[in-house]
Amino acid sequence: MPFLSQESPCGSEKPLFCSILANTLLSRVPGISGAGPSPEKTLFTPILDAELVARGEITSMPVRSDTPTGCPTPASITRAMMQLCGIVPFFINAGLTYRPTIPCFDVYGEPGNDPRFMDAVPRAMELYQAGQWLGDAFSRVSDLLVVGECVPGGTTTALCVLRALGYPAKVSSSYVKNPVLLKDSVWQDVAERMAGKEEKASPVDILKYTGDPMMPVCAGMVSTFSQRLVLAGGTQMLAVAAVTKAMGLRVPTIATTVYVRDDPSANFDEIAGCIGVPVVYVDPEFGDLGHSGLARYCIGEVKEGMGAGGAMFLAYVMGHTPSVIKKCIFETVRAYS
Repeated sequence: MPFLSQESPCGSEKPLFCSILANTLLSRVPGISGAGPSPEKTLFTPILDAELVARGEITSMPVRSDTPTGCPTPASITRAMMQLCGIVPFFINAGLTYRPTIPCFDVYGEPGNDPRFMDAVPRAMELYQAGQWLGDAFSRVSDLLVVGECVPGGTTTALCVLRALGYPAKVSSSYVKNPVLLKDSVWQDVAERMAGKEEKASPVDILKYTGDPMMPVCAGMVSTFSQRLVLAGGTQMLAVAAVTKAMGLRVPTIATTVYVRDDPSANFDEIAGCIGVPVVYVDPEFGDLGHSGLARYCIGEVKEGMGAGGAMFLAYVMGHTPSVIKKCIFETVRAYS
């Protein structure tokens, strides 16, 4: 297939890439998230990935920038695209467990709770309003905003949000073998806790009961950013788009990788169609680059994250050819190996 599944208007005088960082305590459930060497250490992943994107290296901890199998983190792909485009990325702290080590816009959120036992985001409306402020502010300085995210465990909160909104979603995973039964059991517990509330719940209430801090901030940004906006990510951004549709707002375009679309354990493309989300799939052909770690994306490891698909999309619409984009990614990840 071509590099992009569908052509998109090219060029921007003032492009901006930002990533929303947050935690959900669901990532501490063993087997839920592969975004870290252990469940407890997934709470550090957004901070470490932001370091890699912003500085080109992880400086606060002696950890690898790839998985134990040698698969490069998507943050290294996003780093490569920021360097190629000459863009300084922005980061938003929507609710981190630990203090970030790079400059962030701070909306003063808290980490998301485990929605099986309590409301996931008690201050969802406040975070939504903070996102509205950011979207309005970014509208004044950018004509193209690409929004990524880093929330370990976020595909499970996305599953809960999508199902609470009535979509028969099956979500992807950073694991090659998706822990589908575990995620479904989480949703069953959440659904039981929500029983009787869903009929009267507003979209923001759904985020309050079942989501994570990234989602209301991102939805707020969508509501007020007046220029061209693209959500960079897979299932988690699909949940944001479903929320904005339920609120009667515009449904933003999503840019993600073909590795999310082609996950046989998920139904991303089907649910995107149900919501009415325009999706641009990026095919970087990692299996043909001669890097064994990148090739693991093709068998379903990692797939997406830290806005990597959207960052490649951004590089393309800024005029960089697929061959230049792939070469930049290859040289960047090879330097980390």
